[in-house]
Amino acid sequence: MSSETATVDYMETGAGPVVVLIHASTSGARQWRLLMTDLEDRYHLVAVNMMGYGGTPAWAEPRPQTLNDHVRAIMPALPGGGQKIHLVGHSLGGAVAMMLAKQLGDRVEKLILLEPNPFYLLRDHGRDAAYAEIKAVSDDVRYKGDAGRWEEAAENFGDYWSRPGYWASLHDNLRASFIQNLRNNYFEWEAVLDSDITLDDWRDALPEQTLVVSARNTTRPIVEIVELMREACPAWKYMELPEGGHMAPMSHPQLVNPIIADYLDNGLDIGQRSSS
Repeated sequence: MSSETATVDYMETGAGPVVVLIHASTSGARQWRLLMTDLEDRYHLVAVNMMGYGGTPAWAEPRPQTLNDHVRAIMPALPGGGQKIHLVGHSLGGAVAMMLAKQLGDRVEKLILLEPNPFYLLRDHGRDAAYAEIKAVSDDVRYKGDAGRWEEAAENFGDYWSRPGYWASLHDNLRASFIQNLRNNYFEWEAVLDSDITLDDWRDALPEQTLVVSARNTTRPIVEIVELMREACPAWKYMELPEGGHMAPMSHPQLVNPIIADYLDNGLDIGQRSSS
């Protein structure tokens, strides 16, 4: 890893081809701990903490964040010397993984996007209702955050992305951690709500071995983003989970982790591995 890695906090384990894991908003590198245990016998796993998570410095600029800012923040944790890598990203981490793969080009062999959230594509392709829905989620975080009503913002955010009653089910220590991480989310919205990168640009820039995983019962904005990707990027591989919603990588790892492992092991031949 780079000598600058003191600026980015990350977890790593295992040996073999490098797999970089990028977490969802309000989560952290620890969301990948079960996956890392599953894969450490044959891959070198690097799970980064994005800006403000774990020990990675928080965003401190007065201007809006961009996906490039996220890439710059985690880049020091990547292996040097032009080594090939695989990328896995969930939600915001999926959008960041897309930008990282675009910048690294041929260095990225396989890209796995779990419920990726480049929401601006909804705006650009006339998906007005879906865009308005996610913009309302963003506005709620910003409005309530500005008013210091962080617990209300966290309840609305958690229940939207997980399930109604999710917030009520959390213990107090988890609520406190969630609220703290939501303060990072406050700054993250611009990066996914506004960009000029087109779907055609993504298709041309990202590796042919790209897998998009989504849940049948996810939110409308994610459903429509995946629909747009299927139309514009038909060469990519798409898999739909029967359940789990947007947070399936954490709530249903028994469904998601085998898909990630299979794609890393077999690429476009995912699902064709012999049972032996």
